[in-house]
Amino acid sequence: MTQFIDSYARKFYYLRLSITDVCNFRCTYCLPDGYKPQGATNKSFLSLDEIRRVTRAFADAGTEKVRLTGGEPSLRRDFVDIIAAVRENRGIRQLAVTTNGYRMARDVARWRDAGLTSINVSVDSLDARQFHAITGQDKFHQVMRGIDAALEAGFSKVKVNSVLMRDVNHHSLQTFLDWIRHRPIQLRFIELMETGEGSDLFRRHHISGEVIRDQLIMQGWQRQIRARSDGPAQVFSHPDYQGEIGLIMPYERDFCASCNRLRVSATGNLHLCLFGDGGVPLRDLLVSDAQQPELQARIAESLGHKKQTHFLHQGNTGITQNLSFIGG
Repeated sequence: MTQFIDSYARKFYYLRLSITDVCNFRCTYCLPDGYKPQGATNKSFLSLDEIRRVTRAFADAGTEKVRLTGGEPSLRRDFVDIIAAVRENRGIRQLAVTTNGYRMARDVARWRDAGLTSINVSVDSLDARQFHAITGQDKFHQVMRGIDAALEAGFSKVKVNSVLMRDVNHHSLQTFLDWIRHRPIQLRFIELMETGEGSDLFRRHHISGEVIRDQLIMQGWQRQIRARSDGPAQVFSHPDYQGEIGLIMPYERDFCASCNRLRVSATGNLHLCLFGDGGVPLRDLLVSDAQQPELQARIAESLGHKKQTHFLHQGNTGITQNLSFIGG
């Protein structure tokens, strides 16, 4: 099977695989009213065997990196088994998870033993009270212990995701910089993105990552070269800091030109873009191993319909009602 390539010659090395859309946090920019099931209440998320089959199909077509997302992926009782199943694919060099971190202190060593290579933790504020206000959970210190546990378990670096919001945390750059000065943490500011349910919040709190980038450059931070299976972050380093800063700026021109990732939802639909108009069903081709050629053919054919860019600038958020829907 040849590699997955779209009509604009973009090659796809990176799969973001949602394994649940359930989350136990109530972040203001994602699920402010808490998790509510979408559509039919009797739907089931991808099984362990289905996850094994879909990741094998991607790996055999050149995918090098898989990120397990949610919702909150660690809510699945078979999460460790899922990690091990994905790592059965020799072609998958990187296996990451994006988590709210509340179970890391307890479980992160088991995740690493099962084959996880990278962790992203969502932390939007280093102030415990503000963290509680944003997430709806008083778990700041628990998450901080989890980050320490990840480093102690042997992860050489932990990525921390912080959604950049005007008048919430955009003045906090120096606090974050002080935190990563002596810690191997890549702190990633993600621009607030508009979703179907979050238009009012977006209008109140969106601010461009350029504000942070300009401050970093003034302080001597240098942008790093991006590897082919890396995510979309612009990464900056500084000789005086052990940590790094990443900026994810989806509203910047040409953001989509380097797109290298595809998404599969927790119910088995292929999404060509986080803000696309629909999903391509794959689940009927995840019943047996013998269906892999047909599965790969459907994915490859679908890439002919991938748009050159998202349409966020026009306020078109596609079918994404909130960021837990297909894993952000």
